[in-house]
Amino acid sequence: MTKIISSSIQALPRRAPFYQHLYVQVLAAIVLGVILGHFSPSLGEQMKPLGDTFIKLIKMLIAPIIFCTVVSGIAGMQDLKRIGRIGFKSLIYFEVLTTIALVIGLIGVNLLKPGAGMHIDPASLDASAIAGYTKAAHDQSVVGFLTHIVPSTVFGAFTDGDILQVLFISVLFAFGLQLLGDTGKPLLNTIDLVAKAFFRMLKIVMYLAPLGAFGGMAFTVGKYGVQSLGAYVNLLVCYYLTGLVFVFVVLNLVARLAGFSLWKFLK
Repeated sequence: MTKIISSSIQALPRRAPFYQHLYVQVLAAIVLGVILGHFSPSLGEQMKPLGDTFIKLIKMLIAPIIFCTVVSGIAGMQDLKRIGRIGFKSLIYFEVLTTIALVIGLIGVNLLKPGAGMHIDPASLDASAIAGYTKAAHDQSVVGFLTHIVPSTVFGAFTDGDILQVLFISVLFAFGLQLLGDTGKPLLNTIDLVAKAFFRMLKIVMYLAPLGAFGGMAFTVGKYGVQSLGAYVNLLVCYYLTGLVFVFVVLNLVARLAGFSLWKFLK
């Protein structure tokens, strides 16, 4: 009996040391970034490419992951009418939920004012970085917005990182793949494998999160001073608060309409 218990205990998976957890590494990197930016501001500003590169890596993977998962989910169904309904509902769901998320975000920003205290001169900011977005938002009408859903080229949506266009292509491609019937199953299986490969890539990229956090924090403190951390804490509070409101109010309502409990799902 003692041998059985002993062997059972040895068979239990050992907990990894706390320093091997990714969130611990990210927190440590943030602290190191703050220290570097505070005591060596010029060197801290030079760490900016680390944060920018990590963000670019994440953005690089978003579009193909959405494409593979949407195509795999829709094309795997047999009922064409059901696919049409799901595809239409997916676009409507994306638009409505995105609009609600934007409204919640705007309310949170105006109430908590996360940028207050940064003491940044707007004239010193690079307006050209967002000039394309502001011009598009100002000039685009309802008709222009609807026609913008259709990309100029298939690959253009992926290179531009336009998620709505990627979603449109994904639904349309899933329709075409489903119409192929059994002939398209090998391609569907390939897309499933591609999706798994992209998720593995995402896992690899997440190992670089400490470097991204270190570079972003070192640059921020080096350029704007350690006092800017108060504004960033306010930003994090605003981010998580609005995120929780969206999940536990909006998504909870959607889950109830879909016929299942979000609370039970999270548990």
